[in-house]
Amino acid sequence: MKKRVVVLGGGTAGTIVANRLARQLGEQIRKKTVEVILIANKEQHIYQPGFLFIVFNEKEPEHFIRKEKEIVHRDVNLVFDDIVKIEQDKNQLISANNEYPYDYLVIATGSVPDMNSLPGLKEGAHNFYTLDGAERLRDTLANMVQGKILITVDVPHKCPAAPLEITLMLDDYFRKKGVREQIQLKYTYPIGRIHALQPVAEWALPEFEKRNIEYEVFFNMEAVDPIRKVALTMDGEEHPYDLMITVPAHTGAPVVMNSGIGDESGFIPTDRYTLKMVGSDIIYVIGDANNLPVSKAGSTAHYQSESLIHNIISRIKGLPETARYNGKVACFLESSLEEASMITFDYNNPPNPATSSELLHWFKAVYNEIYWLNVRGIL
Repeated sequence: MKKRVVVLGGGTAGTIVANRLARQLGEQIRKKTVEVILIANKEQHIYQPGFLFIVFNEKEPEHFIRKEKEIVHRDVNLVFDDIVKIEQDKNQLISANNEYPYDYLVIATGSVPDMNSLPGLKEGAHNFYTLDGAERLRDTLANMVQGKILITVDVPHKCPAAPLEITLMLDDYFRKKGVREQIQLKYTYPIGRIHALQPVAEWALPEFEKRNIEYEVFFNMEAVDPIRKVALTMDGEEHPYDLMITVPAHTGAPVVMNSGIGDESGFIPTDRYTLKMVGSDIIYVIGDANNLPVSKAGSTAHYQSESLIHNIISRIKGLPETARYNGKVACFLESSLEEASMITFDYNNPPNPATSSELLHWFKAVYNEIYWLNVRGIL
């Protein structure tokens, strides 16, 4: 009897999983004992870390966009549809017009920035977590020669280092334009240090102080007044700005909310080692969609895919599941337009940021290009 593996979500996590399954189960797929289905709701595949480079006009948007059908393995059954509900009791996915039964389901629906999370945020702030947002911010920065830039951060959000990266890159950007003395940079963070990971906060703090970047912790916004250009915080303070760049809180995908399988923010409770959805033996959750205590980042999905794929293939072949995800994450940290640091960590080992260098910045630039091999399941 044919085993059907359905992967829901055509972003980094879902595409990697579907492609790697197809490459490793080619014989079974050709014998029609296994089928791998990838359901995506967008025909374009966007490399989202590229948004930072669009902001500073380092690359054009087209550089980070491919057609999903061009990067999916020929043995994957690629379907474009908008799934509205996951019916666990029937082992099927539901769209407006179709039903998709599964024997194993991999949920890779990602997370989305919610610019409506606070009153006035959408109208009063820029963001760099969407393609449109990155392009709009690029054009605004190009014309800015003076004023106060306020960087605000809400949680949870993907790519946790990005707020630090854009702040340090902004400093370098305006120095190269020769107007840094006319630009006031203020970075804020909602807890008692400038990053959730203490070693990363300790790495960034000396850079802030050396570069005259202001910062404020325990900064929790309540609303934005886009007319007066003021951020209002929960402590009753008002913070004026000329340009606000925000990292809004992220939520899980609507299908997770509609299916009642997520927490209050739409992230799915997931076993930290097996990557199975809590309460299910046949549903796996990967990447930004789960609620694990690790960074929501592309590298996280990459490392999670290794154990997840090993276990699904083992089950198809009648073997025991033995692979376990250890929480591994690896991230580059851009510290200017020409230098970067890097961190790796897992459940048992905290991050230790490397000394920033041009070489690491170059490695990051190289990865931006080889990503397309990675997502194809080749690397």
